[in-house]
Amino acid sequence: MAKFNWRRGAVALAVVPLLALAACSSGGGKPADTANAAGGGQAASTPRIKVALITHAEAGDTFWDIVRKGAEAAAAKDNVEVLYTSDADAGRQSQLVQQAIDQKVDGIAVTIANPGAMKDVLKKATDAGVPVVSFNAGGDVSAQMGAFTHFGSNETLAGEAVGAKLADQGYKHPICVIQSQGQVQLEQRCAGVKTKVPGTEILYVNGADMTAVQSTATAKLQASKDADVIIGLGAPITLTVIKAVADANSPIKVASFDLNPALAQAINDGKVLFTVDQQPWLQGYMSIDAIWQNKLGGFKIGGGQPVLTGPTIVDKSNISDVLKFVQQGIR
Repeated sequence: MAKFNWRRGAVALAVVPLLALAACSSGGGKPADTANAAGGGQAASTPRIKVALITHAEAGDTFWDIVRKGAEAAAAKDNVEVLYTSDADAGRQSQLVQQAIDQKVDGIAVTIANPGAMKDVLKKATDAGVPVVSFNAGGDVSAQMGAFTHFGSNETLAGEAVGAKLADQGYKHPICVIQSQGQVQLEQRCAGVKTKVPGTEILYVNGADMTAVQSTATAKLQASKDADVIIGLGAPITLTVIKAVADANSPIKVASFDLNPALAQAINDGKVLFTVDQQPWLQGYMSIDAIWQNKLGGFKIGGGQPVLTGPTIVDKSNISDVLKFVQQGIR
């Protein structure tokens, strides 16, 4: 399957091979599974360790289900107990990190969507000797926050990937929908789009209220007759935007970031032009595995640099292949 990987400083898409078993958002879309539920085979013979997985997830966002499946698969292999918690409020997320420190966990894997809110508590973690890995959000500040590595997509490059593809297809006036104002990775995505398509406009919505997202997007589409494409920054947002397009009776096209089964089907059905996938299964898997390897031998994956899990373009050309993995719950 052909995928496209954007490297720092590059603006051309490069074909990369499919990674085997490959924003943004409290709780995810379902209750947590047990740590050993996602993988078969024999667990590692190393002593059992406890790792806190702490995200900024919005309730019901299925993106985080995929992150957790990856984490659970690594946990089953590595003999790790995963303690998953999340809160979309940055202050409360920082309290979850403090709670993990107090529980004397063996490692912390955390998203850094709001660096200012997380800085002090992550310093407490590293001062206490708890190894920290960041993932999904905060790659550009990860090392400053004390994490020894980061797993995720470079959000600026992801935005540039979207902008370049839209520009190549002739779009000039995108609306980029940000569901949580101030989250750095979301702002970076839209900024990246705007570098390639200067006519890009930002629309802020309340991602915690999909009814409000739909009504705000509908009103915007009715008022913006020159807009030619609207971009959701997460699968649930994009799926709601599709409803807004219908409500507004607008001919505007839809593009997206991230992936879930319903969005994959929407691409297959021609309702969405394409999405940029950051491969969340890998983010969860590699975060847990990196902490296990660090405890095993002091190993630090990435050599102090972020490890990219994307972006990859998913469109009509490769959606049939991606759907196979979506059906397995891996993408």
